[in-house]
Amino acid sequence: MSQAESGLPTDSKIVITGGAGLVGQNLTIRLLERGCTNVHVLDKSSDNIAIAADLHSGAHFVEADLAEPGPWQDILADADVAILLHAQIGGIHPEVFTRNNVTATANILAALPAVTYLVHVSSSVVESAADDDYSRSKAEQEEMVRKSGRAYTVLRPTLMFGWFDRKHLGWLSGFMARVPVFPIPGNGRFVRQPLYVGDFCEIIIASMIRRPNDECYNISGKQKMDYVEIIRLIKSANGSRSLLLHLPYWLFYALLTVYAVFDRDPPFTTAQLQALVIDETYEDIDWESIFGISATPVEQAIHATFTHPVYSKIRLTF
Repeated sequence: MSQAESGLPTDSKIVITGGAGLVGQNLTIRLLERGCTNVHVLDKSSDNIAIAADLHSGAHFVEADLAEPGPWQDILADADVAILLHAQIGGIHPEVFTRNNVTATANILAALPAVTYLVHVSSSVVESAADDDYSRSKAEQEEMVRKSGRAYTVLRPTLMFGWFDRKHLGWLSGFMARVPVFPIPGNGRFVRQPLYVGDFCEIIIASMIRRPNDECYNISGKQKMDYVEIIRLIKSANGSRSLLLHLPYWLFYALLTVYAVFDRDPPFTTAQLQALVIDETYEDIDWESIFGISATPVEQAIHATFTHPVYSKIRLTF
């Protein structure tokens, strides 16, 4: 068996579930760069799986609804490593979280051989005070992995940014590109701890290589920065001419309230504003030492995110 430069066997069969989103696309790039030749990506989004197949010709892609048993399970039957990324994040009906986070995981585990090593991407909400359909289903999903009888690593990341980011910093960059004035509530000094998806993918790969003994890790960004600093870095990276305008919180709130009267699906809501102005910090474990990698400075990561000639222009569907 040949070895990739990183120590990862290049012909190991690696299956990534829910692999056409933010983490999966970035992970596929890095696995192919390491010479891996047996990477299989499963995802139920026809649009995103088509984008992935077009971009990453060295991997295999299958559109599949993991909550429904089917031929896709045959792909898992001889997997050496399974990276579990599939997740229902948003929605208003409890059953969609059960279906896509719990039932899908049961189908995956039923198809995998006992010797498959699992890297399960959970969520920081499992350790939080949150009590909603998403957090409960993610906790149940994580428990299923831990009780599966297979060796595993569980990773609980915070919100991430990077190539293929369609929501967080990616949404902010897109909004900035569309407006001449970019509003910032108050002084904009709300602490954030952004996690670069490139670093997180390196942690996943290190987990595959080092195979920690049934451990769970909370993964967050290593740098704490003010929201306004992040906005300035995005503006610098994408060359935006948008004016950054600080507005008093009360005025910002009032404008959003009025806007919502005329738009039933506003791009930004008062609830999001309330969440925005709260400091967001997390436990900071020494994952650099644990996994043997170095964190990418946020400024460098943001520049890479928004300046790549190909990946910075890709827009995934929700």
